[in-house]
Amino acid sequence: MSGIALVYAVFPDRENAERVARHVVEQGLAACANVLAPCTSFYEWEGQLQEASEVPVILKTTAARVDDLIERIETMHPYEVPAILSWPVVRAAHPFAKWVNEQTHR
Repeated sequence: MSGIALVYAVFPDRENAERVARHVVEQGLAACANVLAPCTSFYEWEGQLQEASEVPVILKTTAARVDDLIERIETMHPYEVPAILSWPVVRAAHPFAKWVNEQTHR
């Protein structure tokens, strides 16, 4: 294991995605955030099939910071039930893993 983790979240629009991404990087909870192109999401909510345009964000952090990062995203997220997921990175280039650790251990 590399000690690095990815966190994935979707937002209702680019403004919210960028606001959260900037904040968590500035706070050292994530080393990097990639705000991606809008996507179309299909899901059931309150018994109805929904279709929505959302903006995904992938954040790079350490395994030690995942819980803090997820909690911060939850507090800033406009959704009642935000989709925020994480998974460990099995392998990462050493210089990148070192940089992520440096950025998130302020």
